[in-house]
Amino acid sequence: MRHRELAVTGAFAFEPDVYPDRRGSFASPYQESAFAAAVGRPLFAVAQASRNVSRRGVVRGVHYTLVPPGTAKYVFCAGGRALDMVVDLRDGSPTFGRWDAVELTAGNGRAVYLPPGAGHAFAALEDDTVMCYLLSSEYRAADDLTLSVLDEDLALPLPAGETPLLSERDAAAPTLAEAAALGLLPRYAPATAPSAAPR
Repeated sequence: MRHRELAVTGAFAFEPDVYPDRRGSFASPYQESAFAAAVGRPLFAVAQASRNVSRRGVVRGVHYTLVPPGTAKYVFCAGGRALDMVVDLRDGSPTFGRWDAVELTAGNGRAVYLPPGAGHAFAALEDDTVMCYLLSSEYRAADDLTLSVLDEDLALPLPAGETPLLSERDAAAPTLAEAAALGLLPRYAPATAPSAAPR
């Protein structure tokens, strides 16, 4: 499995070997030894696994939780195709305000690791795009915050020529500057990240 560090501190993309044959293909989007070699520790203890299905044009995010405790995520695409985006929203981070994007497909088996406090968004590039998540904490609506994926200062790489299909909540989300003014941004706290906890 290959990996690369993304433009957001502590975020990584992973790409497994894919083994095709006449029946289809096989890949492992997560391998603990490869993850530990890249990140310096094993994956967090998984508290929840989730998935969503989206039609083409759907954009979800930018979603995040405050740190501490925050939620780390390991994300991959089990069907269709998505442009996955990681945004550094952590006050005090050396890469604050930066983003990176990785195309995830069922065929390439790629995955993205997001440290606690990093923002996550994706654009579904095909109908029936299935995104799967391993999470370091269970979902609680009160802890789940969102920023505008349309924030011009972030300038995320949304598909050109399409109007994003957003939830009402995401459409009404504040910009990064507005969230900062309201004190709604996570703190950069790598030493207390839940992903560092023993399994």
